[in-house]
This record gives sequence, structure tokens and C-alpha cells, in this order.
Amino acid sequence: MQRRQLIQALAVGATAPGLAWAQGSAQNYPVKPVHLINPFSAGGALDQLARMLGQHLSEKLGQPVVVENRTGAGGNIGAEYVARATPDGYILVMASSATHGIAPSMYGSRLPFDALKDFTSISATVVQKNVLVLNSAVPVRNVQELIALAKAQPGKLSFGSSGAGTSQHLSGELFKNLAKVDMLHVPYKGSALAMQDLIGGQLTMMFTDIPTALPHIRTNKLRALGLTAAQPSPALPDVQPLAQQGLPDFDLKAWYGVMGPAKMPEAVVTRLNASIVEYLSNPRNREKLLSMGMEPMPLDAAQSGTFIADELKKWTDVVKMTGATV
Repeated sequence: MQRRQLIQALAVGATAPGLAWAQGSAQNYPVKPVHLINPFSAGGALDQLARMLGQHLSEKLGQPVVVENRTGAGGNIGAEYVARATPDGYILVMASSATHGIAPSMYGSRLPFDALKDFTSISATVVQKNVLVLNSAVPVRNVQELIALAKAQPGKLSFGSSGAGTSQHLSGELFKNLAKVDMLHVPYKGSALAMQDLIGGQLTMMFTDIPTALPHIRTNKLRALGLTAAQPSPALPDVQPLAQQGLPDFDLKAWYGVMGPAKMPEAVVTRLNASIVEYLSNPRNREKLLSMGMEPMPLDAAQSGTFIADELKKWTDVVKMTGATV
């Protein structure tokens, strides 16, 4: 009995310092720079959002928040990097409908992480409508004319995307499915690269995020034909949803959020969430995001987790319906 009590006492003595260190570490968080991983290339909407959030978090946390681009595989390389990181709050990821909504059903067993079990949900941030844009030289003025052109030239029209398995890719696949047309998908490593080729005439069209397309729409380099969501956007008030242009079942929105590795300390999650919600709830920030086509979602960590799980189910249904593959 005495020996057993001695062993138990030694075990408690060995674990207590580690437990105390972990609790103290969470309470003092952060004591060094935080890395916010953007799994897509620089220049896109997610990159813009990441840098705005990073600047705000740097001010609130008192430590630099470094936005780091780790691209490839439709965002999966950056997401896997964070899933395998130490769950101490110093390596986070800008999650999206691509990495945590589409990828699980698109890649299946090839996906090197579990979109829910391998991550801690910290905060949803925004939902975002994509816009269908054409090279201005394409001789169509509305969606029905585009469908007629695609049917007249099966397989010859092309649409670009920021990568296979992204919301841009799935928007194009849904368009093909609902309009009953055949078009060629051309994936890129980011929206900015695809946009260059669209403006240059190498692509016919693209379903892209509004912030990336907006400057080129305003200078008439691109023609906006429709929105992927069923509701209009304050950023493009003159552009109708595709659902109002002969494709009534077309309703897709991308979303972005902040996540970390599984099993992060609750105190760290709470502090990060509070800072992000403060940014999203600020009237000036909200107005700026809406002008970019982003709708803020100031949710707590639990609500964010529920939202992401629900979105995973929705995008799985879209993948099944369209038959989209990588």
C-alpha cells in the first residue's frame, strides 16, 4: 500500500508542473509571434482578409501576427501543415469552403487530414459570393446568351479557377450541370494567376471572388454576368444572381474562417475569438468588408464549429450532384 501511494505521489509530482506550465502558457498567450497560414496564393480575397485580420490581431494580442502563404493542392498543403502543428495557438490557418467543405468529399481517403477532428474551430469570419465574369471580348451580354454559345461550341469554352476543389471550381461545375453545357475547367494556383489569363484572353470566363474581379469590372476589362448566391451584393448592385437568370437552383457561397490544430487550450481560443469578433463587429470594418463582397459572421467558437460542420454537409451534396473530380 505504501509503495502504491509513493508511485501515485511521484506520478502527480511529475505531471503537475507540466499541467501548471500549460495553464500558465495559455494565460500568458501570446509570448511570441503568431503565424496565420493562408493556404492560397497572395493577391486573392482570402489573402486580403488574412492581412486585415492579421493587422488587427497584432494590435490586440501585442505580438506580430505573420501571414504566411503555403499554397498547393487546392489549399490542402497549408491546411495539413496546421493540422500537424503543436496546438498552442501560434500556428493558425485561414480555413475556407475549399479546405474544410469541398476537399473531404473531393479527395476522400487521399486527404491527409480530417477537416473536423484535426482542427479547433476558432472563428468563422465571412461568407462571400462569387461572380461570373467574362473576358470583355466574348460576344455575349447575358447568361442565356452565354449558355447558347456554350451549347453551340461544346467543350470549347473554358473557365478558370483558383484550383481544383475550390468554390470557384464547384461554381463552374454547378453551372455546367444546371445549364446542361460542356466546358473545360482550367485550374490555377490562385485567383490572381487565373485572372491574368482571363484578362489576356486565354480563358473565356471565371467564377471568382468579388474583391479580385471588382477592379477589372470597373475598368471594363471584364464583364460581370451574374452572382453565384441567390441574393444580390452591395458591391455589385447592378449584377443579378444567376438564380434570377434562368438557373433557379444556383445558390453557392464561399466562406472563410480561422482554425487551429485540434486540442487547443480553451483560454487561447476564447481570446482569439473575442479579438476576431471585435474586428467583424466594428461598423467601419463591416462596411469595408461588405463593399468587397464579404458578409461578416461574428460567431463564437462553438457557433463557428457548428457552421463549418453544416457547410461541410452542403458542399458534399454539391460535389455529389455535379460529379466534380480533382
